[in-house]
Amino acid sequence: MRKAERLFQLLTLLRSRRRVITAQMLAECLEVSERTIYRDIQALSLSGVPIEGEAGVGYRLKPGFTLPPIMFDQDELEALLLGARMVQRWGDSELGKAATSSLDKIRATLPDPAHDAHLRSSEWMLVPDFSHGENARFGDLIRAGVREQKILHIDYRRADGEPSQRRLWPLGMVYWGTVWTLVGWCELRSDYRQFRLDRISQLQLLDDVYPQHSEISLQNYLASICEVSKSPPVSKISD
Repeated sequence: MRKAERLFQLLTLLRSRRRVITAQMLAECLEVSERTIYRDIQALSLSGVPIEGEAGVGYRLKPGFTLPPIMFDQDELEALLLGARMVQRWGDSELGKAATSSLDKIRATLPDPAHDAHLRSSEWMLVPDFSHGENARFGDLIRAGVREQKILHIDYRRADGEPSQRRLWPLGMVYWGTVWTLVGWCELRSDYRQFRLDRISQLQLLDDVYPQHSEISLQNYLASICEVSKSPPVSKISD
């Protein structure tokens, strides 16, 4: 269970009890240790939830506490709309569906005035679809490779038109406004390389898991680029 889900369930348990509930009881309900409950109680308290009690005695919510509804101001709504539309237009199909679903959930929570303002914004905040399709292809498999640390095998067309096959440790993706690139550790070159997604003809997510290495990461790659130049790392596309 993710921490955010556990905190929500913990808050729900506290709201459902008017009397003090012990850490042991909370731990049994959530199937975690009492130490985890103590840390979660502290996290909720630091976020502003008025929890009364102490370790060894028990906890309860301060009477009269209610969770406020989700509210967004106009700028926040427009930021969410713009970001979701960018994902819909420039991301892969799975991310596009997720962005649409997220917007539907946000709309469902809005009161009528905010909902009307959101609809008005949708009429003039447009994101052209200049780079969808080929440029975002394989995005779902690449994201799975990054999350699961699985090696990718690609058939690639180099800038000079020559075909190439590579085994990669996928580290991340970068969008340059017109082109998506995959950043990875290339086993052939034993070095970082970027691969344009629109030049990948075939991509396989292998079962092989690559080792976690403290010196091989997207952050280290970007840091090494910044040491060489203050400009964005648009070079070093795969050779």
